[in-house]
Amino acid sequence: MATVKRSLMEEWGIAGKVRILQTRQQHGEYHRLVQELQLDGERFQRYFRLDHAQFDELLTRVGPRITRLDTNWRSSISAAERLAICLRYLATGDSYRSIAYSYRVGITTVGYIIPEVATAIWECLVSEFMPVPKEDWMTIAEEFHQHWNFPNCLGSIDGKHVVIQAPSKSGSLFFNYKGTYSIVLLAVVDARYRFRVVDVGAYGRRSDGGTLASSEFGKALQNGRLDLPEDRLLPEAEHLGCQPHVFVADEAFPLQRHLMRPFPGSNLSRRNRVFNYRLSRARMIVENTFGILSAQWRMYRRVIGTSPGNVEKCVKATCVLHNFMRWTVESPAGERQAPDPVDLQPIRRVGTNNATREAIHVRETLASYLSAEGAVPWQDNVA
Repeated sequence: MATVKRSLMEEWGIAGKVRILQTRQQHGEYHRLVQELQLDGERFQRYFRLDHAQFDELLTRVGPRITRLDTNWRSSISAAERLAICLRYLATGDSYRSIAYSYRVGITTVGYIIPEVATAIWECLVSEFMPVPKEDWMTIAEEFHQHWNFPNCLGSIDGKHVVIQAPSKSGSLFFNYKGTYSIVLLAVVDARYRFRVVDVGAYGRRSDGGTLASSEFGKALQNGRLDLPEDRLLPEAEHLGCQPHVFVADEAFPLQRHLMRPFPGSNLSRRNRVFNYRLSRARMIVENTFGILSAQWRMYRRVIGTSPGNVEKCVKATCVLHNFMRWTVESPAGERQAPDPVDLQPIRRVGTNNATREAIHVRETLASYLSAEGAVPWQDNVA
């Protein structure tokens, strides 16, 4: 009797599953709730994070890549519904199972759709909305100077740990200093909170400096293959000579000719405290951008339970979607005041020459400039 009962339950379970999937076009979330949201622009944007126009434009771009043909046995899931499933996953971070239940599709189907659509989003948008800067390096530098009062700055660099479920048999490769498992999103951000370069997928156990050194961007920066602008005079400081363009980062990164980090220690001179404050003010742009990203795409606020490869695809998709959605960001520019002369501190070797003499000289010059010709009215009160 028990065997017969179990057999009937299994048969009923299979039949029920088929019946649920077959009613997708009548009761599935895309065909019911999403269609109702079409009439409410605000709720539509909260649901997908994109408004109607952005969703339609994105669908136009990725639709040809994600469209599938009908077969003799079943109708294919439309490109719009496939895009909706992917965006909903990125916007919520829900499990594949919960997405499958609400959209009335198979769990395995969701597992195919999300990484496939995420890859299509990245490949269709990256060349237009996240190209590696070339001719526009100078525009980025001017915007950093105008909005964040840091001259010759080409971007803010930092790494973000994207928390994932511990991959099978991975040991401690993904285990980070925070006590979680993660992959690293290394990003270069411009003055308008837009990603300019991203490197995704480094093991969570690596430091930010190690992630930068092993990334393609870090290698290109070290080897001089980024086509950075020529050295340039600092505004109103011709006597300091031409100075290189730099990226700003925190103390986890190395000091290099084109990469500035704060002065170490707590017992610092006024000039060095001012430099650290001004550098931190420009560097916070990347942390603010990470905050906007995780607020927009809530998958970052959960432990992502897919493979590291799929997580990498989803992270790339959210970064390029962030740029796609972000047209312009206006920020008030700071003002200048009369200089207060400060002498240059002597150049000295640091540690085991981890930073070159030239890099130290660049930081010292910038520190002197920001306390004199490049000072802003409020810096002494803050620093």
